[in-house]
Amino acid sequence: MDTNLLILLFAIVAIIAVVAVVFVLRSRPKAPPASAPVEAPQRRLRTQLSRTRTAIGGRLGALLRSDTLDDSFWDELEETLIAADVGVGTAATTVDEVRSQRPADGEEARRLLEESLIGQLSGRDRTLHLEGDPAVMLVVGVNGTGKTTSIAKIAGLLGQDGHTAVLGAADTFRAAADEQLRTWASRVGVEVVSGATGSDPAAVAYDAYQTATADGADVVIVDTAGRLHSKSNLMDELGKVARVLQREAGTIGETLLVLDGTTGQNGIGQARSFADAVGVTGVVITKLDGTARGGVAIAVEQELDIPVKFIGVGEGVDDLVPFEPREFIEALLEP
Repeated sequence: MDTNLLILLFAIVAIIAVVAVVFVLRSRPKAPPASAPVEAPQRRLRTQLSRTRTAIGGRLGALLRSDTLDDSFWDELEETLIAADVGVGTAATTVDEVRSQRPADGEEARRLLEESLIGQLSGRDRTLHLEGDPAVMLVVGVNGTGKTTSIAKIAGLLGQDGHTAVLGAADTFRAAADEQLRTWASRVGVEVVSGATGSDPAAVAYDAYQTATADGADVVIVDTAGRLHSKSNLMDELGKVARVLQREAGTIGETLLVLDGTTGQNGIGQARSFADAVGVTGVVITKLDGTARGGVAIAVEQELDIPVKFIGVGEGVDDLVPFEPREFIEALLEP
């Protein structure tokens, strides 16, 4: 056979082979894109709520694997919710609602329980109302709740959204309060206005408002002295601070009550007293990473009809997060 013809044949075969390979490769189904991982914030929330998650999930795990939904099943489900501090009334109502839908097995009961709790927490306004120029936010609570650190963290969150803030250190009774607030404020880059120890808290609140106005800040956040809700004279003083801010600004956009999540149901009484004194518009629940009583977030809303706006799940600057009912309930209940 002629050499040139042989070379031509080899060339044709090679071309055909290359075309065939390309065709096969193009015909192969593309690998599906890697499924999006569970959102990091959701995984993080599950970890941070591990104590409540363990308290609820540990008891519910075996219970909800059951195919026998008898009276003892429903009694134990109710007891588990009460132990997590969702409140006796809320626990009973929730279990009755789930039971009335006649779930076929424990897994369906878990799904219905999840949706019931999410439904109870839905529909409330959780936005921060920042009306005013500057807007005014008053933050109240008893001693030891994490109020001062929460204020700085809220200022940090506002800064991430492009808002400038001035903090008013109106806790003039505790000598270390001003220093603590300044330390945290420096971490998030906001200004602090303070007064001498023992000075009039209402005067500090006034100065903070005037400074925020002069500086063109968007928000002034006023810290107040931690006080027992049962001390009427201290609650009256808190009312004075609120009146001064109301007079200057025309309105107080938010009055946030900071509750320690580890106190569970005891926080409900605190919330009632503060709500009566200064008209609480939202709740911040701290220390939920260190308690098995995370259900108190549900109890606060159900019993007081005050929205939870933030939850604290750690000590870091980024560990105060907006409260999202679905994420919260799923982090507690999903296997």
